Amino acid sequence: MIKYLLNCKSCSLEFESWFANSKEFDKLKKLKLLNCQQCNSQKIEKSLMKPSLVNSNFKQYKEYKNNQNVKKKLREYQKFIKENFEYVGENFAYEARSIHYNKNKNKKNIFGKASIDDVKELKEEGIETSIIPWIEDKEN
Repeated sequence: MIKYLLNCKSCSLEFESWFANSKEFDKLKKLKLLNCQQCNSQKIEKSLMKPSLVNSNFKQYKEYKNNQNVKKKLREYQKFIKENFEYVGENFAYEARSIHYNKNKNKKNIFGKASIDDVKELKEEGIETSIIPWIEDKEN
């Protein structure tokens, strides 16, 4: 995991975000899946991160605690989603299109798995989706 300080070129908001690796930011930006939390602009740029000048033991402890807090918050989100959304597994893209295009069908909250290409295609079709990191139960 890598953390970047991000800048919105539209509203000047600075915020931090975590990525799986250094190439993930570029990949998500190219797919237009990054947007500002405040103004929803896609004009997001990476900034230089300030180096941390603390004792390595403290730094490791702080990172460990931060990771635990992030995992705790992700578990809370996952619990909410599992209780309020229908799991559609690998059929996420198909189900999202069914709900979007079939206006007579009851709109329901769904979650599942989709490739980056599927998410890009859904977005191009005007179908709103969100990507969240998912911690498998075996990792909890």
